[in-house]
Amino acid sequence: MSPIPRRSLLKAAAVAGAAAQFSWALGAKDAQAAPRAEAADADPVTLDWLEDGGLGAAPGSTVGVPWPKGVYEADQTFALTDADGKAVPVQTWPLAYWPDGSLKWTAHAVSSGSGKLTLAAGDAAAPDKKVTVDRSGGTVDVSTGVITVRIGKDGSTLVKSVRRGSTEIARNGRLVLIRQPEIEDEDQGTVKAERFDGAIGEVTVEQDGPVRAVVRIDGKHRKGSRSWLPFSIRLYFYAGADSFRMVHTITYDGTQEPGKASGDFIRGLGVRFSVPLRDAAYDRHIRIGGEGKGLLREAVKGITGLRRDPGAAVQAAQYAGQKLPDPSTWDQRVTTRLQYIPEWGDYTLAQLSADGFTLRKRTKKGYGWIGAGGGRRASGFGYVGGASGGLSFGLRDFWEKHPAQLDIRDAHTDEAEVTLWLWSPEAQPMDLRFYHDGMGQDTYAEQLEGLNITYEDYEPEFGTPYGIARTSELLFWANESTPSADALARQVEAVRTLPQLAAPPKQLIKAKVFGPGLYSEPDRSTPAKAKIEDHLDFLFTYYKDQVEQRRWYGFWDYGDIMHTYDTVRHVWRYDIGGYAWDNSELSPDLWLWYAYLRSGRADIFRFAEAMTRHTGEVDVYHLGKWAGLGTRHGVQHYADSAKQQRIANTTYRRFYYFLTADERVGDLMHANVDSDETFLVLDPLRKVRTDPYTPDRHALSIGFGTDWSGLVSAWLTEWERKGPKWEKAKAHVLSTMEGIAAQPNGFVQGSGLYDLDTGKFAVASAPVVSVSHLSAVFGLNELCAELIDLVDMPKFNDAYFDYCRYFNATKAEQKARYGSDFGTLLLFQGHSRLDAYAAVQTGDAALAKRAWTKFFGSDGYTESSPWKTEAVNGPMALVAGSEASWVSSNDTALYGLAAIENLALLGDKMP
Repeated sequence: MSPIPRRSLLKAAAVAGAAAQFSWALGAKDAQAAPRAEAADADPVTLDWLEDGGLGAAPGSTVGVPWPKGVYEADQTFALTDADGKAVPVQTWPLAYWPDGSLKWTAHAVSSGSGKLTLAAGDAAAPDKKVTVDRSGGTVDVSTGVITVRIGKDGSTLVKSVRRGSTEIARNGRLVLIRQPEIEDEDQGTVKAERFDGAIGEVTVEQDGPVRAVVRIDGKHRKGSRSWLPFSIRLYFYAGADSFRMVHTITYDGTQEPGKASGDFIRGLGVRFSVPLRDAAYDRHIRIGGEGKGLLREAVKGITGLRRDPGAAVQAAQYAGQKLPDPSTWDQRVTTRLQYIPEWGDYTLAQLSADGFTLRKRTKKGYGWIGAGGGRRASGFGYVGGASGGLSFGLRDFWEKHPAQLDIRDAHTDEAEVTLWLWSPEAQPMDLRFYHDGMGQDTYAEQLEGLNITYEDYEPEFGTPYGIARTSELLFWANESTPSADALARQVEAVRTLPQLAAPPKQLIKAKVFGPGLYSEPDRSTPAKAKIEDHLDFLFTYYKDQVEQRRWYGFWDYGDIMHTYDTVRHVWRYDIGGYAWDNSELSPDLWLWYAYLRSGRADIFRFAEAMTRHTGEVDVYHLGKWAGLGTRHGVQHYADSAKQQRIANTTYRRFYYFLTADERVGDLMHANVDSDETFLVLDPLRKVRTDPYTPDRHALSIGFGTDWSGLVSAWLTEWERKGPKWEKAKAHVLSTMEGIAAQPNGFVQGSGLYDLDTGKFAVASAPVVSVSHLSAVFGLNELCAELIDLVDMPKFNDAYFDYCRYFNATKAEQKARYGSDFGTLLLFQGHSRLDAYAAVQTGDAALAKRAWTKFFGSDGYTESSPWKTEAVNGPMALVAGSEASWVSSNDTALYGLAAIENLALLGDKMP
């Protein structure tokens, strides 16, 4: 909750009068951006791939690269070369600017490359085959130089055709939604379902080459007069590629009420294409990914394993996916009986859990299925086609985001149908109903009592999924013929791990992005430093292993971690209120991203990537009255009634966006620019106020910690990106910084009255001491480090340094400075990074010493913590594995961030 104590709250009847005690005039001179820095050396940057193998079979990759302040003007062009000095075509655009107008982040798209690439100022090489976009007719036609994709502007067909040369590889690409209007909790009743099709509302060309083109399609799923479940689809195309990428987002806007069987239950959610088939049945090939690079490799009409042998060369050719010689050249005992060999037209691979998939096939609709194998974790890849061309397709995070499914239908006819199910229709319907009946918690007093036993902040009708979202990624290849086994394996790899270029940690540190001085490369030069590095490695490895052991997977869950461990049951507290899903509590997102920034480790990047996709979509509302707010940690990601800025915090999304230029995450950040309006809709302190309070547009109570840090991160990002509302955002950044600095006690004042129209805080007439242990642990320190570097405002700096200096001070020191101590506080280890930051900024040696004292000897993890796991086996646990019962996600996030920042800031001053 926002750190505003009861004594500072205003009576609703006196809001107008109280506001008169404040001054909205914050000085004659407005705050200004920091002056332009001297240009640093514009050294070339070496980019490398996160994983081995380079681009592989993926269509392309886009990377964000930061630059020191003042190095490059906004119109700077860039060139890319490979290890041999050969020019590599690249498309560049700005992602963010420094306040002086120079480039802060640039994005660079490539469609080729396998090794390290060097980026430098210069003129970009043009690709031999450019991406072009023609939007002049009734469709948007995108050509990569190899394939041409025709995109619909209206109706239900998103992709009208995919052609390679003169050959149509796929057509009628569309979205499929199966709604089940009633869910049966027992074994009685009749299951009914209805199909909705995606209906295009708007098509936008966001980029049009020459290396990268992006087309966005927005709409809703429709049947008859009803439209619901909004979608946002982006199609990505790269020069010379035979494939394209789809980023698919849905936002849930249906109705599911706890205790009721009727509602909008999603039974299936998919992307469907039709694939024309021109080859003879024995020259049509099916490929379905199994475990790893494993593949089911079959023909629609198989000629292997028969009682009569067509010839070894013929069998080998069919298995390889090659066009067979004319049947007249085969053993005629086979040729004359071809009509008696079954044609297998339908295939289904269903991954209903993280631990098993089944594969089955049948000849055609109306006839029985037969088992075709199974395994543990499928790659989510498939292919249907023949010697004259075919479509490969894949769904990223297939088993991690179960239940998923791949269908191939009618491959024995002239047109097959392929469906990639993001939610398998063979699974139970998507049940998002709140999980309990309230248990009599009808009043705030009763709800606070519930909070005191399960740590869940319950409120009727607040545990709703209305407005949460989920994004999935898909890949499609238009092949001129059935790919070889090696080519298929490369496509599988691209589906499983989408290749990503990356700038090295040295460049991130040199550019001073994400808080100058807050992170440095791992350093094991002394035993003390090495021990902390070991602890950081232990914690990351433990959580990575716990995801697997505890099966933190599923369509809505993948990417999150659990909050607290139950040492008696030997499980994380998955079913106990606020101890279950973490929902970014105390910033594990930041811990992971800073761990990546300093190390460049691919495994950390992938973990943080999954968390960003999850926390930015599932834990935040994107529609409805709570749009722009996130939900506190709980048994379901939307269950808790605390809907707050701290969870929707743009700070958690900035890393992924600037490192990859991901447009969807960019959407999420821009959507938060006006989230200050949410304080009119919902008072985050409604349950603990002792005085009446009615939100007033011109006098909204907003905390300087968890509230303001969430708001200012969105404003800062919009300003840096020069987004549509950047001037307003910049003004809000500067005015609120000035307003906090002008308070009698600065940040220690705790909160202020905010005017939505002016974007300013009123200045209180009397000092107040209102400090919470939560104020700075949702990215405040990291944001202030950025703001202090960007904006020349000494009074704000002093206010923040003072907060840093006194949070971990003694009560006597606090009282001497502010006339009152800060009360009972927690999380001293996590706040040691504030000591470290202020120590460096002010040159305070005593503060530097205290930073390490609090890090090593307060709360959280210590050197005497076990720093090891213990084995757990049956019958004490469901699954054999390991546990570190002393680990909690709060402590992990705080230790991780404090260790990383303290080492960077004060590594040379360790005791």
